[in-house]
This record gives sequence, C-alpha cells and structure tokens, in this order.
Amino acid sequence: MRRVCSECKSINRIPVRHLADLGKCGKCGTVLPPHGTPIEVISETQFDDIVAAARVPVLVDFWATWCGPCRTVAPEVKKAAHNLAGRAIVLKVDTDALGDLAQRYQIQSIPNFVVFSGGRLARQRAGAIDARQLERWAVTAE
Repeated sequence: MRRVCSECKSINRIPVRHLADLGKCGKCGTVLPPHGTPIEVISETQFDDIVAAARVPVLVDFWATWCGPCRTVAPEVKKAAHNLAGRAIVLKVDTDALGDLAQRYQIQSIPNFVVFSGGRLARQRAGAIDARQLERWAVTAE
C-alpha cells in the first residue's frame, strides 16, 4: 500500500500489517497517520493479504455501483473509516468486480458488512447502518 506524505508529497510504501499504525515519511520524517479512508479492494489477493496481516479488526463493505442503499451508506462508511483510524481498517469490495470474493462470503444482499478479527470472520450483517453503529460494531468484534 502507498501513503502520500502531507508535507513533502513523497509516496511511502506501507506494509499492510502497518496500515493502522503511525508511520514516518522516508524522505522528510513527517509523521504519517494511520490509514483513515476506506480502501477500494482491487483483487482477491489484496483482500486476503490485508485481512491476514491486519493487527486490528477489518471492516468490509460489500457494495455495488448500481445499489442505491450502498451509495446512501457510502458517506457513513467513509466517516467510520476516519473515526476508526488506528483501531480498524475499512475495506470496500465491489461485488460486481470481485464476484468470487462476494460468493466466498455468501453475500446475497448489499450493502453487506463483514468484520474480520485475527484473520477470521467475526461477524456479518446485511443492510444500511450509520457510522456510529459501524464503529461500535467493528471494534467490539475483537
């Protein structure tokens, strides 16, 4: 994963196991905050790597571009990711683009939220939910 330094704009490579950690820019030494935005998953391999390596819970939003409720809840997912920075990692999985991944977790309705803790599925629920509930739900899965 990559994180851009807010000071010098250098791109820093961050191992997935450190996404929830404070870091330091390799060029200027500025503190890099924990990842605080939803990560758009682009492959099953990336998904598996993050879930397996994460040292904090991983909240996954299974969604699709055509889904109205998914678009409605997207700002809540973004807010939850910001508020959970350092305590959880938030992923977004497009079920149209990564259908095999959605099938692996038996996603039959969206939006669908899954929490992984210690690399294992801890809980799952379908339906819209607000940021505060997402945050509480993600961190109580530990």
